Amino acid sequence: MTAPSQSTDPHGQDDAELTEFGYKPELKRTLGNFHTFAAGISYISILTGTFQLFYFGYGSGGPAYWWSWPMVFVGQFMVALCFAELAARYPVAGSVYNWSKKIGNPHLGWLAGWMMLIASIVSISAVALAYQLTLPQISSFFQFVGDGTGTYDVATNAVILAAVLILFTTLVNAFGVKLMARINTAGVFIELIATVVLIVLFAVHITRGPQVVMETHGTGAAYGNGYLGAFLVASLASAYVMYGFDTAASLGEESLDPTRNAPRAIIRAIVASFILGGLILLLALMSVSSLNGEKLSTDGLQYIVLDVLGPTAGKAMLWCVLIAVTVCALAVHTAAVRLAFAMARDNNLPASSKLAKCHPRFQTPVLPTVIIGIFALAILVVNIRQPQIFTVVTSIGIIMIYLAYLGVTVPLLVARLRGRWQPADGGRFSLGRWGLPVNIVAVLWGGAMTLNLIWPRAAVYNATEPYHWYLRWGAVLFVAVIAGGGFAYYWFVQRHRTGVLAEHRSDAAAAAPVATPATD
Repeated sequence: MTAPSQSTDPHGQDDAELTEFGYKPELKRTLGNFHTFAAGISYISILTGTFQLFYFGYGSGGPAYWWSWPMVFVGQFMVALCFAELAARYPVAGSVYNWSKKIGNPHLGWLAGWMMLIASIVSISAVALAYQLTLPQISSFFQFVGDGTGTYDVATNAVILAAVLILFTTLVNAFGVKLMARINTAGVFIELIATVVLIVLFAVHITRGPQVVMETHGTGAAYGNGYLGAFLVASLASAYVMYGFDTAASLGEESLDPTRNAPRAIIRAIVASFILGGLILLLALMSVSSLNGEKLSTDGLQYIVLDVLGPTAGKAMLWCVLIAVTVCALAVHTAAVRLAFAMARDNNLPASSKLAKCHPRFQTPVLPTVIIGIFALAILVVNIRQPQIFTVVTSIGIIMIYLAYLGVTVPLLVARLRGRWQPADGGRFSLGRWGLPVNIVAVLWGGAMTLNLIWPRAAVYNATEPYHWYLRWGAVLFVAVIAGGGFAYYWFVQRHRTGVLAEHRSDAAAAAPVATPATD
């Protein structure tokens, strides 16, 4: 493969950081400041996350579950600050994988990348399932399987709708980053406008004061430690939303001036999501006609929108939610492709040379785009008659993402303590003397929330029939198999082959002597 013109054009400075990893520029560098911001905020997706998971948070902890939103923001903001500093120093595709590899070691980098890649594929399926929570609320026409009251009607119909969305994201990503960026940017613009409009409409319909967030509705009665147990379960609804901000950095090789734009995009994405999402949740609780009734715990925010705004305006807003879900799934798929490409050009995946090959016209890796789409569809098929599909699939994906994030923040903390971490210079983003305390909080938060996420509670993993032990322990078992089995494969097979593939190696790296990889 020949090096594209970026290596000698005005983007040469943008590509300079790639030489530290021994890569030559191959992806199409076209994304501007708003594009990178849009990528980060569409992955978080305020409307997708809040509308998909409000029912779970409210049903588990009552109105007081709202306090989990600022709690999760503080913890994830610490992680985002660490990532922003890394993005300023290493704006490279497959951000989590390459960061962990650079500040830790190749083995840790592979494990972080592997966990993030599987989590991203699972997350595509989980996000796509949100179509089921919105489309049938707009019209019963979209409930293709039964009438929604049968045991498997909702779960099976969710798989059908999600499959359509995954096929769409696969096609768009296969045609290059420029098409993806246009659709994503337009979708994010609509989502932001709709979010502000929804906040205003909720505000003019409030029927109670903000003290509503102090009500628990007796949800702590089912737990031995009282409301704390209920709150820890309910907090997962917020933890499931505020992640993915690293996508802005994962597109670093396709962005203009990424060392400055990516850190800003990461911070702006999470702050905007916190403010707008927090207002939606608060004002929804203040404006709904009644806080009683099971609709709040089953249909969630979709029910509140229709209740407060009426059928016409409410359904118009739900169409905006649908757009948000679409661009969220698109962003997750895009990030997964960049991660697969980054690992493949290091010869760290099976059939790496094929997975890392960029299409000569679209300058995007097409094969991993298609394979990731197929795997995401396969996850749906496995769960086609599983009513627990929403919480199980979503939880497993988020747990592995939190673990992958720890694969970055922990070695970064070790590097700081050993005096080996050198932030970017030239006025680019740096935490300075705040780096160590921020990093410590990020690690403590990541560990605590990962434990909270993976704890095998029936309330999370097997709340309704049919009851199976493997559902309750599904997250522990799945994560253990993926992490243990994946790393065993790497240690005994893949690590003997690792090394930047010749066709992706920078000219400087190609000129240097290269050690011959060990054979199996």
